[in-house]
Formats: sequence, structure tokens, C-alpha cells
Amino acid sequence: MEVGGVAKTVHVTGSGPAVVVMPEMPGISPDVARLARWVRDAGFTVFVPSLFGVDGAYPTAEEGEAIIRRACVSAEFSAFAGGGTSPVSAWLRGLARVALDEAGGPGVGAIGLCFTGNFALTMALEPAVIAPVVNHPSLPLDAPGELELSAVDADALAERFRREDLQVLAYRFQGDRWCTGQRFAAYQRLLGDAFLGRVLPAEAANPDPPPFFRDVVGCAHSVVTAHFVDEAGHPTVRARDEILAFLTAKLHVTPEGAGSS
Repeated sequence: MEVGGVAKTVHVTGSGPAVVVMPEMPGISPDVARLARWVRDAGFTVFVPSLFGVDGAYPTAEEGEAIIRRACVSAEFSAFAGGGTSPVSAWLRGLARVALDEAGGPGVGAIGLCFTGNFALTMALEPAVIAPVVNHPSLPLDAPGELELSAVDADALAERFRREDLQVLAYRFQGDRWCTGQRFAAYQRLLGDAFLGRVLPAEAANPDPPPFFRDVVGCAHSVVTAHFVDEAGHPTVRARDEILAFLTAKLHVTPEGAGSS
């Protein structure tokens, strides 16, 4: 799909209002694809852009580390403190405009995960985006109490959230060293009551995640993907269901999945 003259692979499935589901590091794993299907089955058209890694794969720890290294030096991503808002977020905002044109509805949802976690928020600089969900945002990697945002963009987001009474839903595990309580506190300072932060107990995480998450991430991190536990009533299942309910409420989808006027 071409947006603003830049072409990237975007996987599209479903019907109903649009939700952009961004991959977590190190790519569109089977767990990310599963999340996209859950969103699709809840009544949405899902757009999954390929931003890094090999689509559909569980990379080894070594392969995943190589993908991280490439992303960290890429001009598209601001992985470290002082980099401001990642340039790729402008492309993602353009994707949101395309998604709204194609799928219709009152606006677009955005789900960010890990490396792309904060992108769901920066996408809300685009008026089409009205339902951002930020999952365990890891950037900037070297500053656990900071946000991957320029000062200008931070002010613009805070003003839009106040003016339009928007909300952002966010998740992390307690003890996550990649997405700390300091980072959630920074979101809270920026957005106030519009930031709906959820913290799950670390012991609720899947104890046997794929190799990259076991050997490189090394802590409870990915709430609705790699560390998800598919058991009725489980905290991660409740988080997944809350995300789907949030998108449904904000994008005006009936429980049966049909769009409402």
C-alpha cells in the first residue's frame, strides 16, 4: 500500500470501521496475527502494516536481536531519548486516513505494541484516529521515564485530548523493565484522566513465551500477544476483552459487529 509516496506491505482483513494493528518487535508474529484476528472478529476492518521483521514468523533470539539493531539505526524510528517523535508515525497517520476512506465509520482505532506502542498515541495527531490503545510501549529504550514524543507533538496531543474528550487505553505488566511505571506516570502527567493505564501482575504472564521474549525481553511484557494466557477469566483475557470493548464503544460497533450510524 502506498501512503504519501512510500509503499509498505499492509495486510487487510475484515469489515466495519478501521483499526490499525501495529506489530511488536521483532515483527508480525503469529501472536500479533492472532490479535489482529480477534479485532477483525469483533467487527472491524484490520490494517496490519509490516514495519520490520519477517511476517508470520517466530524469529530466534539471535534473529530478533538483529531486527532490533536494524530498527534502532533506521531513520524511520527514534529509538533513543532525544529523538522526538519517530518519522514513521507520519506514514502511519497517512495510513489512518486511507483506512478511514476505505472502511468508513466515525474514525479509526490504533493498537501499538512494544516498539510501536507509543505510535498508537502519536497517530492521534491525525484527526481520523479516535481510539488509541498503547500496549507496553518500549521507546525510548534508554530512558524509562520518558515518552517517544517531541515537545510540540506532546502539547498538540494533550490539547486534542482535552478539546475532544478523547481517551487512550494502555497496558503493561508490573516489573516490566522495558515499559516501566515511570513511563506510565509520564503519560499520566501529559494526559491526566484521559490516560487509562492498566497494570497486570507479572505472575499473570505466560511463563513459556517464544524464544525472543524468553531470552531477549526476559520479563513479563507482551500483555495480549507473547505473554497472553488463553484461559477464561485470566487477567490477559480480560485485558484483551477490554480492548475490544473500548474499540467497539469508540467506533460505534454493535456487539454483533455491524456498524451503527
